Amino acid sequence: MSDDEDFMQESDEEQYDFEYEDDDDDNNGDVDIENKYYNAKQLKMSEPEEAITEFLGIPPIEEEKGEWGFKGLKQAIKLEYKLGRYDEAAKHFEELLTYVKSAVTRNYSEKSINNMLDYIEKGADGPEAVKSMEKFYSLTLQSFQSTNNERLWLKTNLKLSKLLLDRKDYAAVGKKLRDLHKACQREDGTDDPSKGTYSLEIYALEIQMFAEKKNNKQLKAIYQRALKVKSAVPHPRIMGIIRECGGKMHMSEENWKEAQSDFFESFRNYDEAGSLQRIQVLKYLLLTTMLMKSDINPFDSQETKPYKTDPRISAMTDLVDAYQRDDIHTYEQVLHKNQDILADPFIAENIDEVTRNMRTKGVMKLIAPYSRMKLSWIAKQLDISEPEVQDILGFLIVDGKIHGTINQQEGLMEITSDADKERLQSLQQLTTSISDMFASIFKEGDGYSPGDAGGNEEAMDPRGYGTMKSKMEKLRRKQAGMPLPTG
Repeated sequence: MSDDEDFMQESDEEQYDFEYEDDDDDNNGDVDIENKYYNAKQLKMSEPEEAITEFLGIPPIEEEKGEWGFKGLKQAIKLEYKLGRYDEAAKHFEELLTYVKSAVTRNYSEKSINNMLDYIEKGADGPEAVKSMEKFYSLTLQSFQSTNNERLWLKTNLKLSKLLLDRKDYAAVGKKLRDLHKACQREDGTDDPSKGTYSLEIYALEIQMFAEKKNNKQLKAIYQRALKVKSAVPHPRIMGIIRECGGKMHMSEENWKEAQSDFFESFRNYDEAGSLQRIQVLKYLLLTTMLMKSDINPFDSQETKPYKTDPRISAMTDLVDAYQRDDIHTYEQVLHKNQDILADPFIAENIDEVTRNMRTKGVMKLIAPYSRMKLSWIAKQLDISEPEVQDILGFLIVDGKIHGTINQQEGLMEITSDADKERLQSLQQLTTSISDMFASIFKEGDGYSPGDAGGNEEAMDPRGYGTMKSKMEKLRRKQAGMPLPTG
């Protein structure tokens, strides 16, 4: 017989008299509350109204505020908000906040309140919901003002600032951001390294605000300060926002190379965060590739390669392909068929520069073999307006890329060639050089003199330099349209 069997046998022979304490009623009460909570959870999907009633019935039956009442209120608030009962949700949220001081632990309450605010933020899809969301933030800030919970205070204020920014209430955003900056600084006014993550979130909001206001001077200053924060481990979405705004800033300065670098970093961070904004930023990256007039394939990197065939960016991919092949017709066709590309104001603002470059290259390629052509013919070939053709040709003439004149009355473009002029100048230079050489050898040197030759020109010029000079002079006069010498 094993030791375990001996132990069990001895245990069976012993008799124990258990003395139960007087808390049976309390335990039964907790069980009833727990059962009520889980029964209400089962009603959430099928009968939400009844579920709300059940959840709200839990706090009154608790002898003192506890975890089950806290959980019941959380569930009720979410259902009320989902059903559009915003005032009731806010009222019960205010009641929920009374539990955070003693009924539940600090970490649990902080996490629960933060998750609740995230839930409300995602569900705010109308004016009334947004107004209610602001009420939730205000109640949270009032509640945690006296609890010295700085983390939740910072997080809630960041959410409220984002809400105000979405409403374009820039004055209120600016005030909130100043308070947040002050909370993340040391006594000497420098950023507190221990709060670097919050500092970056504040900078991200500030950068977004200045980008919307098109205040590039302030945007650049904040952007550079944000990049100097090294003590933080920020969420990749925050860095995605900062880099995206930086790319747009560089684009406004026509600094295509820096813009491309920022958009790539933004895409990489958004991709890591799983944010859908990565698709839009990838379109910006493709846009800068064309503005840089680069032949490098933007999908060569391992980060962008998986998106090469993504249907959401196929139109931009086709544009880049046509641009790099100088195929103006395909470029125009893609642009006309995919007008949704221009739905993004940033792309709409900058695609004109790309289209202009593309049409300019198309005009130069088209007129290269000709010296005289109609503007209407160029416009028809490239499927653009005649005034735009005239504008492009005028730019090319001023820029010195083509030499010619535009006859506006007849709608003609005439290319003038400098070949004859350059040939004549070369002949004149050659004639002058030979003449100087002749004078040096036969007039100032020790060679023949007219007296020695007895007036014989051939004796004086045994190698025929005079005859060559005469022929060159005649050729020069002929090219210049001057009369030939007589005699």
